[in-house]
Amino acid sequence: MGYNRINQYQKDQEMKLIDARRDFYRKLAHQEGYRSRAAYKLKELNKSYRIIGPGFYVLDLGCSPGGWTQVATELAGNKGKVMGIDTAYVEEIPNAHMMRGNIEDESIVEEVFSYFGRKVNAVICDLSPQVSGTWAVDHARQIALNYSATKIMDHVLAYKGNALFKVFDGEYSNEFRDYIKKKFTKVQLRKPKASRKTSSELYFICLGYLS
Repeated sequence: MGYNRINQYQKDQEMKLIDARRDFYRKLAHQEGYRSRAAYKLKELNKSYRIIGPGFYVLDLGCSPGGWTQVATELAGNKGKVMGIDTAYVEEIPNAHMMRGNIEDESIVEEVFSYFGRKVNAVICDLSPQVSGTWAVDHARQIALNYSATKIMDHVLAYKGNALFKVFDGEYSNEFRDYIKKKFTKVQLRKPKASRKTSSELYFICLGYLS
């Protein structure tokens, strides 16, 4: 077997493993009643960093289709409150308040306070733009959405609260990291196992809000 054939065989095996892992989390989500495989990303990250704890008030920005919101309600428990916001319609989730809104419109801050009655303990953001197929455009747009999310966060997150941001890794990722690091005691970068190996998505875990 020549080098090229060996190399192609190795690539084929890697793709089979990636597909198997992707199918595993998709099937698991279906079996356990989660709306998306992304639920397991939040579960894994929270297990390591306790972004959300019992009794937390949690704001989920870009919540569609609702996997993170489902997990957030479980983690916050009966004494917590969870609100999910997205431009798309999201079916109701038990023990959560779903709202259709645009995070680029800061007027939604009033709606957030109306529901919670005070500042929240955690803001989680699994934001994605409408994908154009042009990487540079999609990356820039996704980072811009995160900046919009931080504007909402600055109004609603309590002192010493936590946040979680998905980023499409690229040209502007470090700039966003440097920006967010000024706002928190600790910022960590992780890629959970439930993420596709070939995916560019990474997660900033932000602990101990300073403002």
